[in-house]
Amino acid sequence: MMRILLACLLSMLSLGAWADTVEGPKVVGETFEYSTGGETYQGYLARNVNDEEPRPAVLLVHEWWGLNDYAKSRADQLAALGFVALAVDMYGKGKTAAHPQDAKAFSQRVMSDWPTARASLEAAMTKLREQPYVRGDRMAALGYCFGGGVVMNMALAGMPIEAAISFHGSPTQAVSDPQPFDGIVQIHNGEADGLVEPDALESMAQTLSDQGAEVRVVQYPGAKHGFSNPASDAQAEEFDLPLGYDAAADAASWQSALVALDRALNQD
Repeated sequence: MMRILLACLLSMLSLGAWADTVEGPKVVGETFEYSTGGETYQGYLARNVNDEEPRPAVLLVHEWWGLNDYAKSRADQLAALGFVALAVDMYGKGKTAAHPQDAKAFSQRVMSDWPTARASLEAAMTKLREQPYVRGDRMAALGYCFGGGVVMNMALAGMPIEAAISFHGSPTQAVSDPQPFDGIVQIHNGEADGLVEPDALESMAQTLSDQGAEVRVVQYPGAKHGFSNPASDAQAEEFDLPLGYDAAADAASWQSALVALDRALNQD
């Protein structure tokens, strides 16, 4: 057997059968500042610096905790897959919350003033389009919990994105005057999510569909709020919140989102 393997190896060498070696993605993250209305926002931009071609951009909107390490890690994942990922800062100055009471106050302040929230998102998108490594005509938005609600409202507002993807997002409608939107909308929700009202979710999905969106709602059996974040179990225990990580729902929803992003941003 050893002689056979050695003979095969020598044959491959003589035929030049070795594949070329290429360098894989090198993901670099950095603070990405943008301003509007006298407020400075500190986002986190991740991209593959080994890629010299302009790539589509994905805005990633954080949970109600703010722009923390979890949001940044998701941006890094997207960058490794060929997107320029900007985890936006919805609270300003990179502010984060350590307690649910603060997180609730921060997120409610944003959703009660959609014009200001929209202005901050538009400022981020405008500056992002100016970067030479970004293909400015192809953008999408992806969000978690509070951020999922933000991206659904981005679609409702008719903002210039090709897709809006929500993971256990709050279906609160902040946009008072919905606009046409013909992009992809994916809403990934846990069936055991006690923080999302089924009627509100149905209403959001219907309103988006009425505006022309291609809407897909996916319900994950047994999954709770925060099912995509491995830190959810610890947060549930510390603060007595109805959260829980679900590895199967996390994997399935992420794969579905990547397929949607590829279809919306990479296919002509």
